[in-house]
Amino acid sequence: MSGSPSVARAWFPRRVLPGFGLSLGFTLLYLGLIVLLPLSAAFLRTAGMTWAEFWETVTSPRVVASYKLSFGGSLLAGGLNAFFGLIVAWVLVRYSFPGKRLVDALVDLPFALPTAVAGIALAAIYAPTGWIGALFAPHGIKLAYSEFGVLIALTFIGLPFVVRTLQPVIENLEPEIEEAAATLGATRAQTLVRVIFPQLLPALLTGFALAFARALGEYGSVVFISGNMPMRTEITPLLIITKLEQYDYRGATALAVVMLVASFALLLVINTLQKWSSRKTRAT
Repeated sequence: MSGSPSVARAWFPRRVLPGFGLSLGFTLLYLGLIVLLPLSAAFLRTAGMTWAEFWETVTSPRVVASYKLSFGGSLLAGGLNAFFGLIVAWVLVRYSFPGKRLVDALVDLPFALPTAVAGIALAAIYAPTGWIGALFAPHGIKLAYSEFGVLIALTFIGLPFVVRTLQPVIENLEPEIEEAAATLGATRAQTLVRVIFPQLLPALLTGFALAFARALGEYGSVVFISGNMPMRTEITPLLIITKLEQYDYRGATALAVVMLVASFALLLVINTLQKWSSRKTRAT
């Protein structure tokens, strides 16, 4: 029996938190109260509609146009943030330059800035009379109060997610790997594509998913710069707010359910790709 404690520790290693059953119970309870319960309320409210009413509500031309703008703009903004966020994260990790801490702090500005303030600031800058908008207005390019304005706002609020996700991964990449690739005759492009990018891909997909999810639910910054023109620059969250103001709670929850299901499906696909790329990276 003298060896039984060591055997027990081997089979049941000591954990900082309580046992699996208790910890799992707290986890499920917390997620149920904070996440599942509010979401289930939306489904229950929509259940009071007939299928014909639900389908008519979620497929009206105005609503479909808002879907295209919300999902299309969020995907495009996530892609832009994935590309430029990778460059920003790489520069902040691998290079030293004057004002680096200031630039690093500016990345987090969309986190701290209220979305309404961000929308007002973006509208003032990109309006036809603003600093940047005035440069494009003479060429007939309208940034604010157009689809471009929606894209600008969604890109602005999503950049920190990509940068902060990539930074720790880049910090763990040894510069010796790049030197070894160069010694073996690899060009910079080959080193980037075959050596560095596969190791960054899982984190890049995670950052893209976070930026996409954040953009999909954005409201405050978009309504000030988009112009909110039906069939053109009206996003789905704005339609949901409009229906709530009109006391059309079933219609609002119907749109919310569609957004929820569609966004969950897209995030599930992205997370599946992330896990697949992680396994592939570890295997190589």
